[in-house]
Amino acid sequence: MRKPQLLRDHLARFVPSLAADPDKLLVFVEGGKIRATGARSLSFEYQYRLRLVLLDFAGNADMVIVPILAWLKDNQPDHLLNYDKQADGFQFEAELLNHDSSDLAITLALTERVLVSEQPGGLAVQPVGEPLLNPHGDVMHWELFIQGAKVGEWDAQP
Repeated sequence: MRKPQLLRDHLARFVPSLAADPDKLLVFVEGGKIRATGARSLSFEYQYRLRLVLLDFAGNADMVIVPILAWLKDNQPDHLLNYDKQADGFQFEAELLNHDSSDLAITLALTERVLVSEQPGGLAVQPVGEPLLNPHGDVMHWELFIQGAKVGEWDAQP
């Protein structure tokens, strides 16, 4: 599974408080399932809920939600495109600790495909990325500003 670490790295890059203290982000993989077709290939899909817990988060939840939405666009686009999957694909809870901070829990339903093919001398295992939203390859440049300060930038498929 690659997506938990990819999202952790993305948030540490674009959420200033996590960049300063990455240990305030806890990551859990819950309810994991393996889906395989029983076909000739051993290819399969991971299905799981990724639970992120931001401890003692001081700031507006938008500072976390927007970077996650940007990440989902490239790494789990069905959450943005499929109305049925939107219903429970991205959930959150918050425990308000005081006037300035909260513990914020976010749960994402994620999948990852893995191709397994026979090769001389064994099996080749290769993770498969998500299909591009724009197959023509146009790239959009994103910049994230929080309270007027630029905290990051990246290129993504539109």
